[in-house]
Amino acid sequence: MSTRYSTADGEDREAGIEAASLAIRRGQLIVLPTDTVYGVAADAFDPEAVEALLKAKGRGREMPPPVLVSSATTADALAAGLPDYARALIKEFWPGPLTIVARQQKSLQWDLGDTRGTVAVRMPDHPVALEILERTGPLAVSSANTTGLPAATNADQAEEMLADRVEVIIDGGPSLGKAASTIVDVTGPQGRILRLGALSLERLNDILEPLGAALSDEG
Repeated sequence: MSTRYSTADGEDREAGIEAASLAIRRGQLIVLPTDTVYGVAADAFDPEAVEALLKAKGRGREMPPPVLVSSATTADALAAGLPDYARALIKEFWPGPLTIVARQQKSLQWDLGDTRGTVAVRMPDHPVALEILERTGPLAVSSANTTGLPAATNADQAEEMLADRVEVIIDGGPSLGKAASTIVDVTGPQGRILRLGALSLERLNDILEPLGAALSDEG
């Protein structure tokens, strides 16, 4: 059974962040708030923990989790050959609800599932998530729900679905955002939208049109 901590109380907040960080180091799963919906997280470099995450959600290896990072500079450690338009999107929308799918660095020693040589990366705009990430390093994070059910937007929902599969739940109150992140494939010379979410096509193109790299609904 998981232990729950509230960020509304200063002491409980710090205890929760420390407990979450320790759980990650031990290969366990945690639930944490983000700027979109709640997420369930594992150490991205621990294959057994990632496998446990997929099992907790009822997913297979064909649906690898995205990776959350604490800084934009970490993107280059995970992703190879980021095009200029991708860097422009990162500069404008990180931290925030933008996930980029890029070619992963070949030197990475991890197993996120059947990624086909790519990695989905995001920097969340949430202070608690960022504090945990600063202590743990990159985390494999997927929405806190079991497959087929809506993503949790508060700790109660996450606890109801995942309490018996995670070690720590950080209660950060209601989600700051109700929509999942927008996902853009940046593996090619032209970006391609994989999922429209919190960021609209118009907002993305405000940045990309001056670069001659505007996106369409079809990517």
